Amino acid sequence: MKTLLAPLSLLCVVCLGWVLNLAVAAPPVGAMLPFAGGTWIDLTHEFAADTLYWPTAQRFQLEVESRAMTPKGYFYAANRYRASEHGGTHIDAPIHFAEKGKTVDQLPIEQLMGTAVVVDVSEKASADADYRVTVGDFEAWENNHGRMPKGCIVLLHTGYGRYWPDAKKYLGTEQRGAEAVAQLHFPGLHPDAARWLITAREIKAVGLDTASIDHGQSTLFETHRALLELNIPAFENVADLDKLPATGIYVIALPMKIKEGSGGPLRIVAWMPDHR
Repeated sequence: MKTLLAPLSLLCVVCLGWVLNLAVAAPPVGAMLPFAGGTWIDLTHEFAADTLYWPTAQRFQLEVESRAMTPKGYFYAANRYRASEHGGTHIDAPIHFAEKGKTVDQLPIEQLMGTAVVVDVSEKASADADYRVTVGDFEAWENNHGRMPKGCIVLLHTGYGRYWPDAKKYLGTEQRGAEAVAQLHFPGLHPDAARWLITAREIKAVGLDTASIDHGQSTLFETHRALLELNIPAFENVADLDKLPATGIYVIALPMKIKEGSGGPLRIVAWMPDHR
């Protein structure tokens, strides 16, 4: 028995030493977290009765099924909702404008998160409601901040987020229905600039703080087609882009996973380090 206990005692001493060394060498728990020492910004407009939708789309409706004490003595709340896929803060899946494009559920999760850049065109958009972001805007951004990172998410800050949910200021019209579409006025991305992002840079997705990646007066939706045909999704009606710096942020944009969906409600958030 003594012969057996001696090796076991030695083994215990060795294991204890290894654990103590590991504890000393290991970094603090907080330092091991991937997003420690930073701030999260919610870039999502809430879904409610005043949430803005395309003039021809069904707006968000929340119907209460239960919000009361039950006969058995406990409280129970449940609702049902209905809405078009494309409204509020949402994603345009590639199939929205590309017959063979991916649906919402087919988008790889890696494509919906990553390093992001914010291109601020709010001054130009403030002077022109129909402004379209140009290649020159991207080149000017890179002159100030360096080349866009490979595989980044590009966010366009037009400044129109400050008008939400005032339909007249945000969309250009308060009217609803097919006849209102011709009255839409808001900034978007020029199709030439979209093609430049695809061919000259490698990006995961494009987002902006207006109702469409194409400007309001578009009738051919060329920017949608240029991006979505190559399975580059668009994030629309993104909130609070004015709170983000131009670089050094990480974005997570997770939509409702609708099978065969052409789009859907999107919860998008951004992380930025405190030392920015």
